[in-house]
Amino acid sequence: MNLYNFLLENLILRAGDLLLGTRFIGYLNEYRRLNKLSEHELEKLHQDKLHTILEHTRKTIPFYRDYFKNIEPSNKPSLEEFPVFDKLSVRKNLEALVDPSSGNLKEYYSSGSSGIQGKVYLSSREESLVRAILINWWEWGGYEMGDHILQTGITPNRGVLKSVKDLLFKTDYHAAFGLSEDDVLKGLRKFVPTRKDFFGGFASSLFVFSEVAARNGISLSFESVFSWGDKMFPHYRKSIEKTFSTKVYDAYACNEGLMIAAQADLDYYYIMSPHIHLEILDDEGKHVPDGELGNVVVTSLDHFSMPLIRYKNGDLAVKLPREKYPEHRKMKYPLLERVVGRDTDIIKTKQGKILIVHFFTGIFEFYPQVRQFRVIQNDLEGILIEVIPDKGFDTTVLENIRKEILEKMEGNMKIEFVEVENIPATSSGKPQIIQNNLIRKESSF
Repeated sequence: MNLYNFLLENLILRAGDLLLGTRFIGYLNEYRRLNKLSEHELEKLHQDKLHTILEHTRKTIPFYRDYFKNIEPSNKPSLEEFPVFDKLSVRKNLEALVDPSSGNLKEYYSSGSSGIQGKVYLSSREESLVRAILINWWEWGGYEMGDHILQTGITPNRGVLKSVKDLLFKTDYHAAFGLSEDDVLKGLRKFVPTRKDFFGGFASSLFVFSEVAARNGISLSFESVFSWGDKMFPHYRKSIEKTFSTKVYDAYACNEGLMIAAQADLDYYYIMSPHIHLEILDDEGKHVPDGELGNVVVTSLDHFSMPLIRYKNGDLAVKLPREKYPEHRKMKYPLLERVVGRDTDIIKTKQGKILIVHFFTGIFEFYPQVRQFRVIQNDLEGILIEVIPDKGFDTTVLENIRKEILEKMEGNMKIEFVEVENIPATSSGKPQIIQNNLIRKESSF
């Protein structure tokens, strides 16, 4: 740790916690400690926290107080007594799922990459916990706060607070959507091969950067690459690791503030059992055996302002069977074998830009009048967008969306909308947001 890293953590960020009423450094140090606990200690902590959040939820949250009026609950709350909630269920009962005594809360939206957007509330302390777990994951790959990092994301308009954060954390931030080759090259050329640099962002955007670098003969090595936000497919990982002479550390989380699992020394994912309880259920809500595919259902153990209990986020995953656990592993958290998702297709434009799924979700998230959507591309001339209307919908909504798409892509494309009653799921059972028939015909992009 150099002097700047030390001062950032021990002086600047501690002062920021005091000023903002957050607890980022405290939570980060707590997770550094948890990383060293035994399997038995982690399991006891997990069960204690699960009991506490269920008691709080049953007694404090309006929806659950009403729900248990007609049910004779056990003395010790059992998770199976609680209903499974999907994104639409949360939206329908949103205000009744919030602790009335919570005070000021911040709205958080899921990315909507499944085509259905979720919304939750977090307190400032809960928000700082989410950030602490993320930095803890990065540290598994060798990162120290204050190291240079190239980052892609969906908030290119940084504002004052985010700009200050970028400055303190030495972050070079680039949009993960609307990537032209010139944009990518400009970002890569700010980094030098001899410095300790890191790279992080949405998996599909990291892949685009690696492909552009390879095409242009750019020789650049990153200490580590951290991916999140969409699926890290094997061909993404292969390209990124080969082009940047590095290792990819993939993370699995939800924008609703649920930090589920991440990679460190294994190809498997360490489940953040002090933070969440993870169930893998079949379509009837029954637990599937470890090693078998099922629906991801998550319970937050830390978010008391709006507890998400048995939240079905739309993903599919497989837990690693106990008998397959490696004999030697860095930490003793339980293991997730793999996250199963659909191939997050990429829209290509005639101008040579590439639009990832979060380009569209970053626009549609501000239009609650559209409940669900799917983007279909058959050629470079244009796209068809299917929409399922919600309350307040009218044709001006679509015109505003069309205008935003064209402005943000900085180009021209034919955009056709069609209102539908249903958007079919993929063969994996998940809703689909992009169906790129053009790319499906190509061997690569």
